[in-house]
Amino acid sequence: MKIISKYILLALVALFVSCKEEEPKKPKVNYDTKITAEEPKTNEVNTILVSDLPVQMDGTSVLIHPIGEYSVGSNSKGGGKDSFRVSNYGEYEITGFLSNLKFQQIGSDSLKVLTDKPMMIERITYLKSFADKSKKQFLVYVLEDMDSNKDGKVDGSDIKDLYISTIDGQNFTKLSADFQELIDWSMVEVQNRLYFRTIEDSNKNGAFDKDDKVHYHFVDLLAKELKVEEYNPL
Repeated sequence: MKIISKYILLALVALFVSCKEEEPKKPKVNYDTKITAEEPKTNEVNTILVSDLPVQMDGTSVLIHPIGEYSVGSNSKGGGKDSFRVSNYGEYEITGFLSNLKFQQIGSDSLKVLTDKPMMIERITYLKSFADKSKKQFLVYVLEDMDSNKDGKVDGSDIKDLYISTIDGQNFTKLSADFQELIDWSMVEVQNRLYFRTIEDSNKNGAFDKDDKVHYHFVDLLAKELKVEEYNPL
């Protein structure tokens, strides 16, 4: 009897694991209802809005204040101390899960906000080499700007977008098309162009996969007005 019970238990475990593996992946786009940007929600009752100390990109006259949500106590387990840090700064790049940025001209106490839309900003890159050559200073952003999967929050599970602004946050402009997922981007300085690829959910199955269409774009950063051009290298 014990042997039979053992086999029944093993069968139930195998069935449970099988069902769990077959659980469909959460789609990035939900077409069932109207998609609008909503205020991000959080389950953390101790989440607070925090600004890191300002960052100055080399050769610029602007301070950048990264702002994000911080979960109090998340880094203090085992008797440690909260760092209240929401971003990381590498060489000409700020990374994190930020909700906004504020900009301050050196010599001024005035702060200007980047956007009033709910967003999650994952990466901000200063085009330093291009700036040294052209004297034009741009920031490039990888972020999410809408609750595309309709789960009530704007986060990394939503569609990634590409934005650009001047070093002081002015002319904050979306480069990628709505409902197209950013694949990658690259600066080609010999042409003064910012190239990027996106993928469109052509079959409207809510996911971005091999059956969808890839789009190729560039922007001439020396042009008087920044304009996204699509090209076909295939």
